[in-house]
Amino acid sequence: MSHPAAPEPAALAEELSSLRERVMGVTETVVATVDGLLVAADASGVHPESVAALSAATLGLGRRATHEVGAGGLQEIVLRGTAGHAVVLAVGDNALLTVLGDEGLDTATLRREAPATVERLAKLLERHRG
Repeated sequence: MSHPAAPEPAALAEELSSLRERVMGVTETVVATVDGLLVAADASGVHPESVAALSAATLGLGRRATHEVGAGGLQEIVLRGTAGHAVVLAVGDNALLTVLGDEGLDTATLRREAPATVERLAKLLERHRG
């Protein structure tokens, strides 16, 4: 399986920071490969490598489930807990974005902002593939 190579850290950091600024309630963001390798993170309250690995497993299960039930290509998986949210979004075929948020996460704004963010991340990662 091919992996996205690490693009300019500043470009990824800017994209992740921008998402946090545009969407109320976003607390952490992680970009990873589909097999769980950390690419970039804007996170201080979680262990990004663990989030990357768990998110990759979540994405894999979600892709399999949507395929099995005929729901088309997976776009996102939303996990809601008593103290917050975790949203896992596919970034092309080889990467993912995990957005963690508190209980006040503005999911409507996230759904509106996420497609453009995912597209920009995909372009950054694709440009730097090895």
